[in-house]
Amino acid sequence: MAVTKKWETVKELGIYRKNPQPTTVFCLVGPTAVGKTALALELARLYNAEIISVDSMQVYRYLDIGTAKPSREELRQVPHHLIDIVDPDEEYSLARFLDDAATALADIQGRGKAALFTGGTGLYLRGLRQGIFTMGDRDEQLRAALHRRLETEGREALYDELKRLDPESARRIHPHDNQRLLRALEIFYHTGTTWSEHLQRGQQEALLPAGVPVIGLACRRDILYERIDRRVESMLDQGLIEEVRSLLARGYGPELAPMQAIGYRHIIQYLEGISSLDQARELMARDTRRYAKRQLTWFRRTPGLQWCAPEDLTSIKGFIEQTL
Repeated sequence: MAVTKKWETVKELGIYRKNPQPTTVFCLVGPTAVGKTALALELARLYNAEIISVDSMQVYRYLDIGTAKPSREELRQVPHHLIDIVDPDEEYSLARFLDDAATALADIQGRGKAALFTGGTGLYLRGLRQGIFTMGDRDEQLRAALHRRLETEGREALYDELKRLDPESARRIHPHDNQRLLRALEIFYHTGTTWSEHLQRGQQEALLPAGVPVIGLACRRDILYERIDRRVESMLDQGLIEEVRSLLARGYGPELAPMQAIGYRHIIQYLEGISSLDQARELMARDTRRYAKRQLTWFRRTPGLQWCAPEDLTSIKGFIEQTL
């Protein structure tokens, strides 16, 4: 498998040394709007690092404002990887992310620089640290049958089925996320084992060893929610509505997984006359708060995180340097 070959290259460059040199690789994670971007840029400058995005939405081209991508100036200040690498109608999976992350990490290390993984997609972080399973050849007939069922029976029926078959996956998959919903059902019917069980086994070797420091950012809930509300207003001011119009004009329909993401689906409903702009704004803020809560729950269940306030640079630096 291509991933394995690239991971072996990473090993040869020293990522798996028992006593890695300072600033080899570290991670910064946390919920949306907590302050990861600004802090990641600061840490990257301090430790001569390049940033590898751990974000399942920032991989998509043309989805800029609604995914809170770094600005052009921020991208100019510090090299970023795994941003704008696929079109919105392309499928992007955990396995592909790990493949791309391994390539980026080998490239960064090969140039003698540090690597900072940062983002809010907990599943991607777990894949980096625990590995993934390999399902083998896909059953195209099964996949087609599940897509037909989605069209005829509807999303809710399939989601109820997943809750019965794999409750843990159902809890972490949003009811509107068709791509991951179908993936979870496909894994169960193809292998006879739930996605959750496969993830726990981690059959593919992890890219990052256990000693890599992982900082989790958190702040008081009222502060986080205030930041989320400000971010929603900022996205609308920056032109989120025009961004969604442009995506639709390019032929990227509402049924695509990226277009079902927070912000995009809300603006589509506004453009289709289903909701008013005020309603879209309120629902966008509400769903972002709920998403942030799910992110925090996921990360708090993740072992080995060092929790810090985003403004506590001294403690964060101390943890990085002590761990490395």
